[in-house]
Amino acid sequence: MSTAAPVNSSLAYLNGAWKPLPECVVPVNTHALQYGTGCFEGIRGYFDGTRVNLLFLREHFERLHRNAGMLLMKPPSVDEMVAIAREVVARNAFKANVYLRPVVYKSGTSLGPVLLNVPDGFMCYAQLLGDYLDTSKGLEVCVSSWMRIPDNTIPARTKATGGYLNSALAKSEAVMNGYDEAIFLNSRDQVCEGSAENIFIIREGTLHTPDRTADILEGITRKAILSLAKDLGIPTVERAIARTELYLADEIFLVGTGCQVSWVKTVDRRVVGTGARGALTTRIQQAYEDAVYGRNPAYGSWLMPV
Repeated sequence: MSTAAPVNSSLAYLNGAWKPLPECVVPVNTHALQYGTGCFEGIRGYFDGTRVNLLFLREHFERLHRNAGMLLMKPPSVDEMVAIAREVVARNAFKANVYLRPVVYKSGTSLGPVLLNVPDGFMCYAQLLGDYLDTSKGLEVCVSSWMRIPDNTIPARTKATGGYLNSALAKSEAVMNGYDEAIFLNSRDQVCEGSAENIFIIREGTLHTPDRTADILEGITRKAILSLAKDLGIPTVERAIARTELYLADEIFLVGTGCQVSWVKTVDRRVVGTGARGALTTRIQQAYEDAVYGRNPAYGSWLMPV
């Protein structure tokens, strides 16, 4: 059992102050609450029995800094955000796997959906987290009736807080219909991603994933999987994927900071491959777990210990 502080009393960072999480409050007329004007990251930390190793910490904050700039927000520097995140983990003395949520947001209280001349805020908190999706069982997924937001509306690559209403609609529809997860199509009717995950399919021994022009989040875990596949000698292709290829795929899996590597058993009640976790998915999943838990020193640069 973990000896970490429970989530409702853990210390969090809010605009220069350290407070118990329930005391980190904002006014009800905060711009970000009214208009969804913020962007965020999700960062995992894996406990190895001695310390928490934060996965791709700097890469996440580099992306957050870029995205905030795209949304006309000015966060703390990458180095400052890295230091704050490490301190969140250290102050709470976590002894289990954790999940960090840093957010850059419009903290002003002015009326009107405009990004200019509105003050910015920054927060970071952490909570215990095991599996976001059950990585041991095959997922039952469906193609959503909701379309993924196009890049010229709310760009998915920014991880904008307001854009996740799109994800919430798709995920809720899936759950209400008895599925574990939803798969988005984009405005061109191509396979895009899950509600909060990138997607990979395997056909005839080759790994395929939608390219970066397909209205996807440019996932850090996605990039890691492409690197692992290359190291494992698995050929990979980034390209447009048609919906019906999901029904013909030999294997499918979803990836992300939260879901890690989660294999898919059925799509729209159609069995994927043999209905069991495939050989290539198994290799990739094991290689990823070995890397994030520090069992493979070749990927030690992915981890930042606290």
